[in-house]
Amino acid sequence: GIRDAQESRGLGDVYKRQVQRYEIDNKEEVDDTKALQIINKMIKQRNDSISQFRDGGRDDLADKEQSEVDILSKYKPAQLSEEEVAVKVNEAIEQSGASSMQDMGKVMGQLKSLAGSADMGLISKLVKEKLS
Repeated sequence: GIRDAQESRGLGDVYKRQVQRYEIDNKEEVDDTKALQIINKMIKQRNDSISQFRDGGRDDLADKEQSEVDILSKYKPAQLSEEEVAVKVNEAIEQSGASSMQDMGKVMGQLKSLAGSADMGLISKLVKEKLS
């Protein structure tokens, strides 16, 4: 309702300030990839706050942060499932001819394009499992 719209507007202002700060600091325009990195960073900050608030017994503040995460998540591309990520990892290993952990950098380089639609920690874990 109205509260969501107000929160969304408030978050939009925070996001715009983050984008402006990035553009000023780095003297470059924010493209889709950078915008996604900014959104992911904002989500990560809120998730960190959520766990601290829950640990401190402040569910009211944790719930507020969670609603912001929900709003921010709407602006991200659909996330790949773990199975879909595993398929992409297998394809990248095959295409690169990787056979050991020494080839991990080569494989991860091929998978960088998944950054917005998959958890890079999961990708890294799957690549390590396949190559060790």
